[in-house]
Amino acid sequence: MPTYRQPGVVLTDHHFTVPLDHDDPSGEKIEVYGREVTAAGPPDTDRLPWLVYLEGGPGSAARRFFGKQAWLARAVQDHRVLLLDQRGTGRSTRADRQTLALRGGPAEQARYLAHFRADSIVRDCEFIRRRLTGDAPWTVLGQSFGGFCATHYLSTAPHGLDTVVITGGLPSLHATADEVYRAAYPRIRRKNEAHYDRYPQDVDRARRIAEHLAAHPVVLPGGYRLTVEAFQSLGILLGGGDGSHQLHYLLEDAFVPTASGPALSDAFLEAVQSHLSFASRPLYAVLHEAIYAQGQGPTAWAAERVRGEFPEFDAAAALSGDDPVLFTGETIHPWHFDVDPALRPLRETAELLAARADWPALYAPERLAANTVPVAAAVYHDDMYVDAAHSLETARAIRGLRTWVTDEYEHDGVRASGTRVLDRLLSLARGEA
Repeated sequence: MPTYRQPGVVLTDHHFTVPLDHDDPSGEKIEVYGREVTAAGPPDTDRLPWLVYLEGGPGSAARRFFGKQAWLARAVQDHRVLLLDQRGTGRSTRADRQTLALRGGPAEQARYLAHFRADSIVRDCEFIRRRLTGDAPWTVLGQSFGGFCATHYLSTAPHGLDTVVITGGLPSLHATADEVYRAAYPRIRRKNEAHYDRYPQDVDRARRIAEHLAAHPVVLPGGYRLTVEAFQSLGILLGGGDGSHQLHYLLEDAFVPTASGPALSDAFLEAVQSHLSFASRPLYAVLHEAIYAQGQGPTAWAAERVRGEFPEFDAAAALSGDDPVLFTGETIHPWHFDVDPALRPLRETAELLAARADWPALYAPERLAANTVPVAAAVYHDDMYVDAAHSLETARAIRGLRTWVTDEYEHDGVRASGTRVLDRLLSLARGEA
């Protein structure tokens, strides 16, 4: 196993061959990658208990830290940390437009991707845990969608868990995708209002950009077609601690003078491309609504359908009057698969997944009500990505779970806070606070 160093830490690469379908262990195999991180210096780190980190998403590889960044500085004090690239991401067997084409047509691709939800990720974790820890239980840190996975873990394999820490990722145990987005759009509206209160000059800037896009076809450097709706989706930034400021700086430099009149600058278009393209995480778009599906019928593009209940997000209507153009947030729409070249070949596959009605349940309320694993969760008061009311309802349903509700941080608090959020949650879970 390759081992190398960064300031303050030692890194070791791990590759695990796991079944695509854990119910068919002799069938097709895929690879899952994990990066072990330990503190440099102490000679006995191999005796420390393990902590596995499950990244947000879906479809995101584990964050590439440098040295003891953010929460990692706290974690390596008393753990060996495994940064897991969940199946389909990062250095694990990739699932994207290039690799999925090798599997056949949309039906074959959809059947394959049905094995990439939280249930399969948790079974990967159990497969890996038994090989790394000598079957000792480990601690799970789940951020955002990683918290969804951790809640499934508590439902299905609590014997593998020593402690669970969840940051901005306590899911509803019962809500349909429609209910999730019906709760989300008002939160997204509030984030818009807060942004425009902070930066009132951005009202005119956003309207001007939207008007330009409505009148002029614009293609980003990577081939992404920047429509008005795509521009609105930059609101995904508003869920992070510094996201409003990032959006403001992006909008203030949008236009440059040209021989044919004002045009969107190359610098603006390049920056927008980096925020909007799903080339590095296509599963986020393809499987996004499937993370909420539990056999209650097809998700059927819930975010798109429910948006119709919130006409304030209609940019055309806003531009025809004096209303501000509202940005959207963590919502995936059919048009994403038309404008993004990384998603375009997966349009039919996404349609099949959106039409599927028989997704298995992800959570076991009865088992959670009898939970004995120490669990602590940070719930961010007005989290744009995960509804706080849904999270608190789930917190009450998991026996012994301790919550820390705060408006000091946004959805990315575990990173933005340095070591503070993880340290507090570990203290809560251990009964030290």
